[in-house]
Amino acid sequence: MSGPQVLLYATSWCPYCERARRLLREKGAEVREIDVDASPEARAEMIARSRRHTVPQIFVGERHIGGCDDLYALDARGGLETLLNSGV
Repeated sequence: MSGPQVLLYATSWCPYCERARRLLREKGAEVREIDVDASPEARAEMIARSRRHTVPQIFVGERHIGGCDDLYALDARGGLETLLNSGV
């Protein structure tokens, strides 16, 4: 799939992160993942960008999607594939 970059701030042990990974894989998205446990700077960047402290935090292009529940809600409304395909 060619489209906007998908950025996933996550941890290796978080079940919500795994659910988000799985859905994004199913949609064919190429995901750049940043492990916030491995880097305090990455966690600080995530908080500054999203204004949230929990993982996952998901961005498609420059658009902040939110966390796992937000990602699944977007998909349920039919907006995720459109966003991944168009970048809008």
